[in-house]
Amino acid sequence: MHHKFYIFLLLLLCSAPCFSQQQAKQRTFRTLVANPVTPVKNQHRSGTCWAYATCAFLESELLRTTGKEYDLSEMFVASKDYVDCAEYHVRHHGDSRFSQGGSADDVVAVIRAHGICTEGAMPKAGALVGDTLANFNELFSVLEPYVEAVARNSAKKLSSQWKQGLQAILDAYIGRCPDTFVYEGVEYTPQSFAASLQLHLDDYVSLTSFTHHPFYTDFIIEAPYKWRPRPSRNVPLDELMRTIDNALQRGYTVCWGGDVSDNGFTRHGIAVEEPDTPPTQQQRQQRFDSREATYDHVMLIYGMAEDQDGNAFYLVKNSWGTDNPYKGTWMMSRNYIAMNTTYIFLHRDAVSN
Repeated sequence: MHHKFYIFLLLLLCSAPCFSQQQAKQRTFRTLVANPVTPVKNQHRSGTCWAYATCAFLESELLRTTGKEYDLSEMFVASKDYVDCAEYHVRHHGDSRFSQGGSADDVVAVIRAHGICTEGAMPKAGALVGDTLANFNELFSVLEPYVEAVARNSAKKLSSQWKQGLQAILDAYIGRCPDTFVYEGVEYTPQSFAASLQLHLDDYVSLTSFTHHPFYTDFIIEAPYKWRPRPSRNVPLDELMRTIDNALQRGYTVCWGGDVSDNGFTRHGIAVEEPDTPPTQQQRQQRFDSREATYDHVMLIYGMAEDQDGNAFYLVKNSWGTDNPYKGTWMMSRNYIAMNTTYIFLHRDAVSN
């Protein structure tokens, strides 16, 4: 998400305990379910896990519904979303968060309002700043103070010129979003291309599980990177986990937002809660309230596995490239997911009754 946090997170994960590293080398896995996904990408030096994971989720949805592989543009989504986030921040006079971070809701909101394009319709990620992959280090060192200066401006009346300046910065670093583009010989606008995908955006829902709001009500999760005021349905933990299992077994994938700052999450493609025992609803709440568990990453759950001892794991597609033992997949224990989930995002038909 925010590049400073992302660098800190990488350093933290690189210094994970030797016990976890040894544990990663010793485990073997048997895949039980593996639903189709598109190739792993690399968000590199950008806090855009939310865009990569949710685009990957929608690409898997298109594989499920059409059998066709699409490559959606995360940079198009990021550019449009940062404009929306900046406008939100300015309307709140700076009393919100403007950063690289986001959530699955942002991608759906962007597609609904602005459409979507293919990866090839935008400049290659990182190309405009001399990198081979997305790199927002310089972009956000320019963009954050610019937006903050507008949001906290003491003028009695703001002009609209700041929006043109904002767009110029985004276009210079990410590239201009196309008005039209050609895909497989057909010219589209981003809106008409989105319509051609026949993704029914109202069919996607968010679930969470906390006790500071009543179960079976909707509430806006109090997590800084979830800046859009979009509610999630609150359900008991066992129902949340049952929903993930049922969805995967029925051929659906699940977009996952949660905490990866725990020591059990390693750079070696393993995430295990220490000790790896089933968490309680109360333990989850305590970690959330104390800020031990944060919302700092988004990935795609696409399958189920078990280790040599029969412990339950999930196959989780990350956006950190393929340089890990599982080629970009993380093997995350069921207990880790249960403890560290902030929300899941999935098709409403995959939600257990």
